[in-house]
Amino acid sequence: MTFGPMTRHKASISWFTIIGAAAALVHYFTAISLESLDCLSAAHANIAGFLAAFPVSYFGHRFLSFAHLNAKHSHALPRFFSVALLGFIANQTLVLTGLAYTPMPFWLVLGIVMVVVAVSTYLLSHFWAFKGKA
Repeated sequence: MTFGPMTRHKASISWFTIIGAAAALVHYFTAISLESLDCLSAAHANIAGFLAAFPVSYFGHRFLSFAHLNAKHSHALPRFFSVALLGFIANQTLVLTGLAYTPMPFWLVLGIVMVVVAVSTYLLSHFWAFKGKA
């Protein structure tokens, strides 16, 4: 059975949402736990959360969200890491700015920022990181 581009795109978005939510939960709960237990500062806990979530995100997106794009691992991994790192830099900048300039707690700032950054991560992943070589 073959699926048309629209069906593959809808499946890609569905998987991206599921995998993204799983990775976001790993990131969020790792960061919040480490910060609330006074193990790490908010900035360092956020880095630990990113590192814990990266494998969940990469392998989930490679084998489920963007499998139809047929990108080779040697091609996709460095590109996806670049996308994830760019997203994390935006995340960290927005989180630290939000903590410095608003009275909101870390858990709320981090949650809001993660949702905002997810949209750009999807677009960069779909159209660049996991796109097979032409």
